Amino acid sequence: MPARTLNLGILAHVDAGKTTLTERLLHHAGVIRDLGSVDSGTTQTDTLALERRRGITIRAAVVAFPLDGATVNVIDTPGHPDFIAEVERSLAVLDGAVLVVSAVEGVQPQTRVLMRALRRLGVPTLVFVNKVDRSGADPDRVLAAVADRLAPRLVSMGTVTAAGSRAAGFTSYRPDDVAFRSRLLDLLADDSDALVAEYVHDGQVTERHLNDELAAQVAAARLHPVFFGSAATGAGVPELMDGIGRLLPGTAPDGTGPASGRVFKVERGEAGDKVAYLRMFAGSVGVRQRLDLPDGRLGKVAGIQLFESGRWVRAGSVGAGQIGRVTGLAAVRVGDVFGDRSAADDHHFAPPTLEAAVTAVRPEQGPALRAALAALADQDPLIDARSDEAGGVVVSLYGRVQQEVLAATLAEEYGVEAAFADASVLHVERPRGRGEAVVRLNTDENPYQATIGLRIEPGRPGSGLRFVIAAPARDMPLYLFRSAEAFGAALEAHVRRELARGRHGWEVTDAVVTLVEVAYSTADGPPSKRGPTSTSLDYRKVAPVVARRALDRARTVVCEPVLRIRLEVPVETTPALQRLLGRWGAEQSDQSSSGSFAILEALLPAARLHELQRRLPDLTGGEGVLESAFAGYQPVPGRPPQRAGGAAGSRTVVAG
Repeated sequence: MPARTLNLGILAHVDAGKTTLTERLLHHAGVIRDLGSVDSGTTQTDTLALERRRGITIRAAVVAFPLDGATVNVIDTPGHPDFIAEVERSLAVLDGAVLVVSAVEGVQPQTRVLMRALRRLGVPTLVFVNKVDRSGADPDRVLAAVADRLAPRLVSMGTVTAAGSRAAGFTSYRPDDVAFRSRLLDLLADDSDALVAEYVHDGQVTERHLNDELAAQVAAARLHPVFFGSAATGAGVPELMDGIGRLLPGTAPDGTGPASGRVFKVERGEAGDKVAYLRMFAGSVGVRQRLDLPDGRLGKVAGIQLFESGRWVRAGSVGAGQIGRVTGLAAVRVGDVFGDRSAADDHHFAPPTLEAAVTAVRPEQGPALRAALAALADQDPLIDARSDEAGGVVVSLYGRVQQEVLAATLAEEYGVEAAFADASVLHVERPRGRGEAVVRLNTDENPYQATIGLRIEPGRPGSGLRFVIAAPARDMPLYLFRSAEAFGAALEAHVRRELARGRHGWEVTDAVVTLVEVAYSTADGPPSKRGPTSTSLDYRKVAPVVARRALDRARTVVCEPVLRIRLEVPVETTPALQRLLGRWGAEQSDQSSSGSFAILEALLPAARLHELQRRLPDLTGGEGVLESAFAGYQPVPGRPPQRAGGAAGSRTVVAG
């Protein structure tokens, strides 16, 4: 077992060259003899036929190479913003990252989204400015843009020669370069009292202390070294690899203690079985070991593989810091955390803002479509496939490219030709006030042997749907359930299914649902509770009725998703853009200027994003740059939109 494992993410805006860089790293480390090509579909990480045909990364892929006695697991992530959830699932298992920026196109919208995510999670990050050999490459301009738009605390690790030509190269600064040492010392001293103290006391700082402090600040994600090169020619790649080995922290394997880890990818094997990719945080997992997954799900490991020498090989166990490919976990879902959950922080994703109805082109393939979507939901639960009132299926989406990929995946991997309706904005409902309802057993309105009382009231924005138990355990049918918690969990599942469609048809969120009353019947109970023994079916039937009544009394407000947008546009085009945003109900929050460009920041209803993307080139002479990020929900002005299918009766098709 290696002394150290480093789980490294390669991230970039689409077409910046991250997959080519991954290929070059593997080649330089001696893992592969021949370089693959994105254009020809021969890379190690784009393994899906769809990825190879479209030339983009859709799902995270894992490869590995040795470096200075350590094993570096490389996770190649999607670059298109429609697959940001796939990217963020990968970020949760990283020790470090390389953010790739094109020396020609520079900092692009998705580059900023990725760096914000890396900085939010505190992932140590190196920047690699790629394509210095391309015509139009401008390393100095891009370095300035990285400092201005991505992270202010940067240190350039060398110089580029012959930029813009096939002869372009990268030379690292030498330790005895006085100018570089001076710049580095000034930068590091801003965040290190110890470094300042040594310089004041001794009049100098040792090279070892300087390097140790550089590595420490990089590991703490407070400083980002910048390397330059070309993944296509290999220029700068050896220097980048040296930086990866010296500056990014890893994990020393430790098989002691309880096993804990996170599943960041699920795919289907050749036999249709689930294959889970997991990162171990502590302990180890061996073959035939049982794992306690969330929500009471269990699994038994049937096989383990580790990536070695360019391929996945069988292993008896996977230990702390390592990434393994595991089979046998039939109930596993992407995002599952097992063992000590404190070892892995909870991870939240911006929700999809679109939904689209999907039907099988051939009606007889309807059941196959549902089965295929159930399998795909294990790989990406955020598609949230569910039924509508007409018996069709609706899925949640981040964008149109994701929809196209989903359609192609259904056709190519599952043999189901699917038709998608036009995507529409996915709204939510929030309670306006407090509503309470009780349905008691042995009453004319209730044919079932169960009493349930629920209260629904507003929760804080962004809190989701929270279920609280305030009824005494002595009134619960514990003979049907292991504990009060288990009974509450079962009741919560029934309530959540009902509130998946609110009074206007949208999912109810940012609400607190409290169980305030419960009772069961027995043959020898008091008159009000006497009768046939209650069953779990009774509670499953009564809970939705009570939840609906409580929601009707609380009433709801329909809210639309809003995006925080940042526009960088020529100054002379700002008045027209501001008028347009005003007509669309956008709320401008800030405006500044940088040279001949103006920077506008605003909150924009998500329904307007596609039209803004379409009109921006004409409005700005092709020079406008748009960035967007999910910013929450706001009430819809005027008449609330109704979701197709009405409010009641929706049931989840895919439970995972």
